[in-house]
Amino acid sequence: MKRLQLRFKTAEGKAKSFVLNYVKADLDDNTVKEAMEKISTSKIFEKDTVGLFETIVGAKYVERIETKVF
Repeated sequence: MKRLQLRFKTAEGKAKSFVLNYVKADLDDNTVKEAMEKISTSKIFEKDTVGLFETIVGAKYVERIETKVF
């Protein structure tokens, strides 16, 4: 399964990821950027009054492959 990892910086400049499961595997960059801008500008994600998704850094698909040994 592919996951979409959205990468941001917090208001304090720390790295923060927002990971989405069960997403379309062929989203274009404009669609993802628009969604990330909505997340960033909504200002609804905070922890101890620090904005968690303030600055957009990038996005990538991540796929984890497991191989059973026994």
